[in-house]
Amino acid sequence: MDTRELTSDAERRAAVTILRQLWSERDPADVFAWTGDDDYHLFGGHVDGELVGVAGVVLTNVLHHARHAWLYDLVVDEAHRGEGYGTELVNFVEEWAAGRDCERVALASPREKERTHRFYEELEYERWGYVVEREL
Repeated sequence: MDTRELTSDAERRAAVTILRQLWSERDPADVFAWTGDDDYHLFGGHVDGELVGVAGVVLTNVLHHARHAWLYDLVVDEAHRGEGYGTELVNFVEEWAAGRDCERVALASPREKERTHRFYEELEYERWGYVVEREL
């Protein structure tokens, strides 16, 4: 799989189609706008020229994790799930983050996504906290 940062509008539009498989309730125009935020790095995995998965990452510093990459979005196209592309994207993000002096990669996942939790645990990610939020 060839993975690279998606920077052009055309690449980001293609990524929105895949991202909406995770966040289908979101307006496509909003998702497209978010992918252009300066802090947000959007990576795409391509196989034979076809975009098969995307990963959205932000680099940040906080006391409990020091410098780290927060993996906000990881989505493999439904037609390609189970083919190892998610693992390849995570590996890419880890290498990319390590090259930017990050100590770790972190993420949050909804409670009901047990399959997703198993995926990350198989990659040796550990549950370390409890995420809470409040709608404004």
